[in-house]
Amino acid sequence: MGKITNGYIIVAQGVTKTYSGDGVPVNAVRGIDLKIKSGEFTAIVGPSGSGKTTFLNIISGLDTVTEGKVWLNGKLLSVMSGKELSDFRRDHIGFIFQSYNLIPVLTVEENIEYVMLLQHVPKKERHKRVLKILKELELLGFENRFPLNLSGGQQQRVAIARAMVSEPSIILADEPTANLDSKTSIELLDMMRGLNKKAGMTFVFSTHDPMIMQKARRLVILRDGKIEKDEIKGNN
Repeated sequence: MGKITNGYIIVAQGVTKTYSGDGVPVNAVRGIDLKIKSGEFTAIVGPSGSGKTTFLNIISGLDTVTEGKVWLNGKLLSVMSGKELSDFRRDHIGFIFQSYNLIPVLTVEENIEYVMLLQHVPKKERHKRVLKILKELELLGFENRFPLNLSGGQQQRVAIARAMVSEPSIILADEPTANLDSKTSIELLDMMRGLNKKAGMTFVFSTHDPMIMQKARRLVILRDGKIEKDEIKGNN
């Protein structure tokens, strides 16, 4: 296992996912091999139906493979029990969704600290980390507001803060700019890129947003469930 993962935070080997819709097999992902190093800022892109969201769900352990293997942070996902996988996701993966997925009855601070609460991080440390990430994402003063009192851009900043505050190994973002205007999208992408550079956090996006493609350091282009192109870009 050590040789296979060998410094890579994600290793996908022969990953295939077939759904049986109305008795007709649908090949969403077809034999993907992919390795992602720690600290990468990678976008998995492709048209609707290309398999990018399915692949993101597989590498996060939210979905299972039909064939193939996935290692995340050196751990083979397929051998974990449901609880082990759930705990592993909690401790190693930060999720950012296009619909924000904030808990409406919790304040900004409570939403951000929620994962740390599950990790039994002491209250004083939780508060310290929340204030630090709020400052970095320009949200200081919003701690006691509820999600419904925030703009879409502010809600997505809270979602980013929640994903990052527990210091996960990797952040997976599924169409994080889909519900945002261009100006807000650029601001948030610049923030994520800055945090990626400063803290070395690994980001993997599933998207068809040209702005994310432009900011990404690596583009993995999917078509019909296969990798069509894998391109490392110059410094940006």
